[in-house]
Amino acid sequence: MKRKEDHFEYVTELLDIRKELIGRLIFHFVRPSRQSYLDLEKWADNLEVVEILRAPYAVEPFPGYENVLIDFNPLKTIIEKEDPSWKTALSSVKGVYIITDKSNGKIYVGSAYGQDSFWTRWSSYVQNGHGGNKELAEIIGNEGMEYASNFQFSILEIRTNTTSEDEIIRREAYWKNVLKSREYGYNKN
Repeated sequence: MKRKEDHFEYVTELLDIRKELIGRLIFHFVRPSRQSYLDLEKWADNLEVVEILRAPYAVEPFPGYENVLIDFNPLKTIIEKEDPSWKTALSSVKGVYIITDKSNGKIYVGSAYGQDSFWTRWSSYVQNGHGGNKELAEIIGNEGMEYASNFQFSILEIRTNTTSEDEIIRREAYWKNVLKSREYGYNKN
């Protein structure tokens, strides 16, 4: 670590040794103080490897509600790893979302409210591929869980956590009408 005029810089060099572990190690480290810059040489013995991932962890940070457009498999990684930027954002608002089946263009419009709203709702899709929706459950039942990799998730509208469930359900119905998801998609209600 080198001190510059008003900050510190780490001097690093990428070596070939153990390069297969880049992006795959999960460490546990208890920060010893409020110190802004920690010298690795002093604290390396306090790092504990708690997990080695099969593949490099490559999740983009939460892009903002208006920019969420994520395929099923990356969403699955985010949910399984409980990525903090995504979990915090998806748990802190209610709203309406859309799932697009990229294999045929059909859509499903749903709503997220209750405990941890979007996070809980989307976690149910990751768990079983259909989130309890009859039409999607039928497809997953016929085609298998792999079919869920065709699904792409996006947020249509967000509201504060103080918004009533009735209002969220009204907004969901509005989007179903606008996008004709009952007539041409997977919504049946």
